[in-house]
Amino acid sequence: MPRFRDALSGPGLAGIAEIKRRSPSGGDLRPDADPVRLAAAFEDAGAAAISVLVDERFAGSWDDLRTCRQATSLPLLAKGFFSGEDDLRTAREAGADAVLLLLRDLDDTTCSRLLAHAESVGMDALVEAHDAEELERAVVAGAPVVGINARDLATFEIDRRRQLDLVAQVPDDRVVIAESGVHTRAQGAAAEVAGADAILVGSALMRAQDPPAKLRELLSRPLVKVCGLTLQEDVDVAVEAGTDLLGFILVDKSPRRSDAVLDVPETALSVAVYVAETRETPADLVQLYPEDGGDVRGREAILLRDGVPVARVLDQPWQGHDPAHWRTAAGVDGRVMLAGGLGPENVREAIAAVRPWAVDASSSLERAPGVKDHERVRAWVATARS
Repeated sequence: MPRFRDALSGPGLAGIAEIKRRSPSGGDLRPDADPVRLAAAFEDAGAAAISVLVDERFAGSWDDLRTCRQATSLPLLAKGFFSGEDDLRTAREAGADAVLLLLRDLDDTTCSRLLAHAESVGMDALVEAHDAEELERAVVAGAPVVGINARDLATFEIDRRRQLDLVAQVPDDRVVIAESGVHTRAQGAAAEVAGADAILVGSALMRAQDPPAKLRELLSRPLVKVCGLTLQEDVDVAVEAGTDLLGFILVDKSPRRSDAVLDVPETALSVAVYVAETRETPADLVQLYPEDGGDVRGREAILLRDGVPVARVLDQPWQGHDPAHWRTAAGVDGRVMLAGGLGPENVREAIAAVRPWAVDASSSLERAPGVKDHERVRAWVATARS
């Protein structure tokens, strides 16, 4: 398997860090960007690959790619508007492991010819689609790496919902990359649970005061959830503190029952919590517990995106304690959200023991059922993300 594809095919969400000085939609981003320094720093920050703009419209050049090749051992993606074999040969000679093919600009015959040529010279091709028609063309062409761009290259508008729906439609045997529109961990996680193997991030990194630190933040886990929210002011405090997932319990028996999924900004994800059965909801995700006799809920839940399981929620017994809870959770494969008995005082210990994908707290952050203690919410998020 070529190096670029291989680098994105491991467990978890991979990050492709993009080096670009400007963009047509955003203007100057980082005019003084030094590709050599950034490439080395992104490698240290955990990037799986690096994307380099080589087009002058982005203030890029082939020399940027050549200097990056000397500075990093990571796979390099050459990004430009390529339409012929000469472009691909230039990219290969400059040190690229992969090239971008924009279906917006290529007919099917040309795309297939360039895919074959890239393979013949040992490169991958990232075939980029923006809508359902282009995605179908990419799949029919046999593209092994498919990118779904949230940005409409004609209007420059971002549509994350459409992007995530398309990501979820890519066949499982393809590597899928969510491009554009990722500025927070929650937005990256949304792409991850939709089925993305990687996110490609450019503008958010180039605008950051410390681009490698921003990349490290976007890829860091566990995600942090605050559950049992019933008041908008508590939601707002949790979001400000950096919460990734905000949970609303829509269960009559629960002392933390919310009347509705409250307003959550697009920088975070809302989670509707149900027992036994779900209902139609505007939430991004659903957390579904089984019933457990006369108790409010069972112990283990599933996290769903559009009805598809994307993670397991491992909880304590309702109003009970299991001393083996962390040890049991540590032995579970796949994405695990750890819940039950967690708070600012023990979350770091729990993370070290379990290495979960997400951590969840509710009653430990309250001053009354369903009413959050804002200082404890802030402490919970800061400690879990530290």
